[in-house]
Amino acid sequence: MPQIPTVHFEAASTLAVVMSSNEPLLFLSDDLRIIAASASFCRAFEIAPASVTGKHLGELGHGEWAMPRLASLLTATVTGSASIDAYEIDLKRPDQKTRQLIINARKLDDGDLEHIRLLVAITDVTDMRAEARLKDDLIRDKAILLQEVQHRVANSLQIIASVLMQSARRVQSEEVRGHLHDARHRIMSIAALQRQLSTSAGGSVELHAYFTQLCQSLGASMIADPERLSIQVTVDDSTVPADVSISLGLIVTELVINALKHAFSDDRTGTIEINYRSSGKDWTLSISDNGIGMPIGNEAPKAGLGTGIVEALVKNLEGELTVSDAAPGTVVTIRHMDTSRLRTDFSPAA
Repeated sequence: MPQIPTVHFEAASTLAVVMSSNEPLLFLSDDLRIIAASASFCRAFEIAPASVTGKHLGELGHGEWAMPRLASLLTATVTGSASIDAYEIDLKRPDQKTRQLIINARKLDDGDLEHIRLLVAITDVTDMRAEARLKDDLIRDKAILLQEVQHRVANSLQIIASVLMQSARRVQSEEVRGHLHDARHRIMSIAALQRQLSTSAGGSVELHAYFTQLCQSLGASMIADPERLSIQVTVDDSTVPADVSISLGLIVTELVINALKHAFSDDRTGTIEINYRSSGKDWTLSISDNGIGMPIGNEAPKAGLGTGIVEALVKNLEGELTVSDAAPGTVVTIRHMDTSRLRTDFSPAA
């Protein structure tokens, strides 16, 4: 019959805590014999409470607790050379599923220096780990589905752009042909946007690479002579959420298309410059050209679809849009200020 370890008087309070705990707890002697086990431990691991006291840890149940690594760590905790903090083990029992457990152990200072005791807490994380694996599987499946959707969207955009180009070649009206070309340019820019977003990780977009690729796509589809016209991109290392990048990308697309159509209508050479810089939550986006400049008076064109799109997007971004003469050319500037910071800076003193 195993000898029951004696309990020092000052350990009685710890013993009472173990016995009444709703969590799986073990109270061990320095030779890893069980002084007490909580009722929740016995229920959780299907061990008869009457058979626990005095047994060595490795003798519990059908011997499934006889784990050399665990015993070694507990012994090291007794000597003070190590401690067990969130040590994860697999408890394997005959004809039952393996359970994942988290073990924490502490050496108790109860006044009896000759008999060191350990308090061991066991947390069953089997269901938690299963839920985490299920979540990971769902995320992986969602990512695969998203990739398939993105691939189909890219193909669909290419097909639509091709149909519009074929239609533009067949129509007789120059006005209709121009509208079809504009529609194709917008679709191609959206396709470029979609390709960039599909390669962006973590839901954020690095603007320098994004604007560069977007403008390369616009230039390839709209600039017949790259030696006459060019698009330059100057962007700092800013990253923005994907939804913000969509709005910024569409603004750049519309303004670049507008400059290519109107700023260099007299076949002059020139450059369109895209500039973006940010400081904290404040940012400035400008699209400038050195073309013929802004028409005035009766020569000024009526606001079209592109202008309406830009104004709506700027409003959605809570920005301010200004158009000015660049002498030569035109510069369109969109500024966003962190209004929450301004309210804080100018709030009246208490």
